[in-house]
Amino acid sequence: MWNITEVALQLPTSAASNRLLQPLWDYMMFRHYAVVSSPFFPLLLAFSCYFIFSLPFAILDVLGERSPLFKYKIQKSRCPTIGMMLRTLGTAVYNHLVYVLPAVLITNVVMPAPPLPAVAPTVWELISGALGVLLMFDTQYFFWHLVHHKNPHLYRWVHAIHHDYISPFSWSTQHLSAVELMTVGFWSNINPILLKCHPLTIWTLSVFSIWMSVEDHIGYDLPYSPGHLVPFGLLGGAMAHDIHHQKPSSNFAPFFSHWDRLFGTAVTVKPTKKTDKVK
Repeated sequence: MWNITEVALQLPTSAASNRLLQPLWDYMMFRHYAVVSSPFFPLLLAFSCYFIFSLPFAILDVLGERSPLFKYKIQKSRCPTIGMMLRTLGTAVYNHLVYVLPAVLITNVVMPAPPLPAVAPTVWELISGALGVLLMFDTQYFFWHLVHHKNPHLYRWVHAIHHDYISPFSWSTQHLSAVELMTVGFWSNINPILLKCHPLTIWTLSVFSIWMSVEDHIGYDLPYSPGHLVPFGLLGGAMAHDIHHQKPSSNFAPFFSHWDRLFGTAVTVKPTKKTDKVK
């Protein structure tokens, strides 16, 4: 692992100095190098984002009908209890301590991460790399998810825990079996390597993808959510995944909608005056 002196010797070329993200990367290298170069930084970043993004919606769920956003609640008759929240959060903490943390330690011993580069990615490299990884993951998880719902044994032993609740809520995002968590973690780590993504791209993608995952499970169909802002229904969003928990034979993709459309598993809702009906 490089130290800060070794990084300084390679900073930055004239071409790199013109990159829009270079000042941010330089700041991270010189001010927070000990943190961002740690093998535990991606794990800390991911779990912190999960906790921070989930907490506001947990508060909304505790408030229930007193919440100013309750009108956007998808399944108004089903609200998570504090006990349900503690159980799912406890599952996430347990899985990270028992499975993810040892995996990080073993990986760092067997295959240490390469030194952090001195040059930042271009904006195009960051966006295209992140989009490529998201599309790869979406494909992998769609087929994995579909197979686990079609095979009763795989569903029972691997995926069923995620369907403990018909109405998902923010903390249930990582209410997963160890096998599913490690599978998702493997794809999340190998895909950026295959696409040769810059560390800044990987960290940015981690924050964004975790937000998307939490947003899928919040149980609120917010008007400003990515699923509504991105045109042509290209993203699924909270409504699509909420329907999956109500009707598990539908909406298998985690982020995008194209695979469900191609395989005929896409299901939407038709709003009515009293309720939302799945069609």
